[in-house]
Amino acid sequence: MPENPNSVSRRSVLRGAAAASAFTLIRPDLVRGAGKEKLRAGIVGCGGRGTQAIVDTLTGNDNLELVAMADVFPDHLESSLKQLSDPKALGRHAGITVERGGEQKTVTAEELVASIQPRINVPPDRRFTGFDAYKQLLKADIDIVMLTTPPGYRPAHFEAAVEAGKHVFAEKPIATDAVGARRVLAAGRKATEKKLVIMSGAQRHEEKAYVETVTKIHGGAIGDIVALNSYYLSSPVFHAQARDPKWGDMEWEHRNWYSFIWICGDQIVEQHFHNIDFMNWVMGGHPERVVASGGAAWRPREPLYGNIYDHLASDFVYPNGVRLSSHCRQYQRGAFNNVSDLVIGTKGRSTGNDMGTKGINSQVQEHIDFVDSILGRKPYINQTVQIAESTLTCIMARESAYSGMAVTWDQIMNSQQDLQPKEFGMNVKMAAVPLPVPGQYKFV
Repeated sequence: MPENPNSVSRRSVLRGAAAASAFTLIRPDLVRGAGKEKLRAGIVGCGGRGTQAIVDTLTGNDNLELVAMADVFPDHLESSLKQLSDPKALGRHAGITVERGGEQKTVTAEELVASIQPRINVPPDRRFTGFDAYKQLLKADIDIVMLTTPPGYRPAHFEAAVEAGKHVFAEKPIATDAVGARRVLAAGRKATEKKLVIMSGAQRHEEKAYVETVTKIHGGAIGDIVALNSYYLSSPVFHAQARDPKWGDMEWEHRNWYSFIWICGDQIVEQHFHNIDFMNWVMGGHPERVVASGGAAWRPREPLYGNIYDHLASDFVYPNGVRLSSHCRQYQRGAFNNVSDLVIGTKGRSTGNDMGTKGINSQVQEHIDFVDSILGRKPYINQTVQIAESTLTCIMARESAYSGMAVTWDQIMNSQQDLQPKEFGMNVKMAAVPLPVPGQYKFV
């Protein structure tokens, strides 16, 4: 197979503090400046994840304000703004652990609202809606853009943000298909040239217990790694319980986005990503091959349930022969749940966070590290390659399960799969895509 110009090699793993997060850190000239310089942020994607990201970044950074918001749906944007000013609505976001005066503290919903509201300044003329809302937001006077839409949109939004010269916080995963992931890789290289800071939502890399534990694993604390196991067994995710007759096909698939492959990527890409990304971090690179299987055990063949699987098991092989046994599923409530990891070595084993100390909330910490890097208080961070690799690892397994075939890294890096619609609009007709059936489904 010919060499792919977009392929990634990461066999040389950094050691020391940089290796603890498996991210390449390069000290550039200060990107903006030092001290308490005020930063202006905008967000694209104002659903639950976006609202939480606003809370996290404002909680962690006193020198940042939110000045622009964008979403396909006006009701999502307005709902987010209301939640951010209402302690009752923000109750589910409470319980964040932060550091105040050198001590860790759990913040209440009332304290969150009091802390963040003075730094939310989003007048009507900086509230953008529709499919081109992100383009309007990127024209605003902002330093940072947070990308928290469903992942099907991440490649287009990321490319545009880098082109506009914005520092980017991008939620995981960064694509739902191989073509999209390679678009992100290309834009990530441009971000490095522009010295734009890129932080992902893979928060384990900023979680103190994980960072310290992985450092010890890399230092030989459990000997040579011989096997890996990861699980993400949870409940289903639905964003709509029924289709409103007024919704066209595209609006329906957005309102219930977790049920459709093109926009969510299936559970292994959208959710189980965290475990697989962690294993790539531990191994210092991506697997070279996977064989996976899965299906829909309980999800009915009805529109509400879309075309994703409800269970998927994968057997990954890394270049040194170490295997990762991975299992994810979303069964109905009441079923056994388990989200965990196990790294097995010749001298012991680790859950990934059992040899470290507890820090503050990792979803707050990632935003602190993001802003510190922008201001030059920490080294330059660009996490694009690592998060793209982990996304591609997940896509590789999904495609193996759907097709019933073994899939290699070279194959996924050369895949021409592009799941994105060719036009966008609330009333655009969307062809019904059936549930993938091995033997019938073709990996391209």
